[in-house]
Amino acid sequence: MFQSAKIVINVGLLDGTKTRLTVARDRRIRVEDGWIQMKGDFTVPSNAKTTAKITVNDFLPGVDFLVDDVSVQQLVEWTTWRQDTDVSITSLRTSKINVNVTLPDNIDRSDVRVVILQKKKSYPFGMAINSDEYTQGEPKYRDFVNQHFNWAVTKNSLKWKIMERKQGERNYDRAFIPINTLKSHGIKVRGHNIVWGTTDQHVPDWVKPLYGDDLRQAVTTRVTDIVSKTRDMVEHWDVNNEILHGYFFEKRVNNANYSLDIFSLAHQTAPNVKMFLNDYNVLSKSYSTGAYVTQALQFQAAGVGLYGIGAQCHFNDGTIPSPTILKARLDTLAEVGLPIWVTELSIVSDNYTKLADMFETVLRVLYAHPAVEGIMFWGFWGPIHGYGEQAALVSGPEFTINAAGERVLDLFENQWMTRKYRKLSLFGDQFSVDGFHGDYLVKVTYQGQELVDKRTTFTLGSSPHTVTLSVP
Repeated sequence: MFQSAKIVINVGLLDGTKTRLTVARDRRIRVEDGWIQMKGDFTVPSNAKTTAKITVNDFLPGVDFLVDDVSVQQLVEWTTWRQDTDVSITSLRTSKINVNVTLPDNIDRSDVRVVILQKKKSYPFGMAINSDEYTQGEPKYRDFVNQHFNWAVTKNSLKWKIMERKQGERNYDRAFIPINTLKSHGIKVRGHNIVWGTTDQHVPDWVKPLYGDDLRQAVTTRVTDIVSKTRDMVEHWDVNNEILHGYFFEKRVNNANYSLDIFSLAHQTAPNVKMFLNDYNVLSKSYSTGAYVTQALQFQAAGVGLYGIGAQCHFNDGTIPSPTILKARLDTLAEVGLPIWVTELSIVSDNYTKLADMFETVLRVLYAHPAVEGIMFWGFWGPIHGYGEQAALVSGPEFTINAAGERVLDLFENQWMTRKYRKLSLFGDQFSVDGFHGDYLVKVTYQGQELVDKRTTFTLGSSPHTVTLSVP
């Protein structure tokens, strides 16, 4: 049904040994797709010789293939990334707030102060939650999510394997109760996931023996049931999870396009919900990036309701790509022309100060990229984090916000939030400030006392907003 191909760079080293660098891999190649492009990136070892050998392999025995062209381009190091991301963040994520104040000439302008306070962010910064912990566990866990994030996703409780362990016996409450609580706090929710069709590891046990029409019926029932019930609860769905890396359903129903059918059914069931692909090793590694672009373009061309690309970002080997490489991979994904959501961000380090630095670098590059529409963390509390205390923003049973957590919160709630205090004697009766997109409260004080009747609220979007005030 599918062929797999892999591009490998064989590099000779100065000590006489060799190393193999996997540059690109595509597991879903079909004859009817015709010519395909495979692309990725690699870092040349510092002790490499001046020549290397490029091979294309991984095909099944007896399969013939043609290579039309091969090219290697050097990535220019992005030495000004820190300054450039600041400029991009300001350009993309802020707009002008213009303030016009009218007041009689006999009022001393040094007595008048305008306070501009951002109360809520518009840009999605979200958190994956453990549903049981959120609803009936440590209260500090729930409070941290509610206080610091405006989007959330349940890690496991919506998954088919968890929700319907026995056919027809569905545990909705485990997911729906936390989702409704999140929504009551103004937090929007992503749905993860409708089905997970890489291998039989991710489907309920009763689904594993099914083939053909029996499997189709089970999948159809799952899709229509969960998508219809959540159509007013979730904003997004990851439809068929991680299908770059497997095709359990396609093999069992003997239809290479079956994931397109699943997408179409989900979209038809809830046209108001935005439907996503979601996969890994497309930003944290490079060898699936090009294949993901190919897949997304196929889904887009099929018109099955694909809204965006979910890019997992699990940096779990103690390192992160350089800003140069991370931006290059984002640029590659952006070639599809669809919004990118970072759906599962995690970073691992044995040092929280280093972890803080890595989080800041990654977040700045992501937030500064025009195609990245939202960023979701994949956990924060060490004792229940899937990657342990080394990935935590909050550590230990005492619930201590560590250096990484402090850095992330400083970005979200200080550097990327707007609080401005303007005395008219210093800034004049008309002035402008750059404000991050979101909900605002404007207050006026005169001789140290707030003029409560002058309070005004507004939501700042991508267009400038003008506030007109009269004092007293």
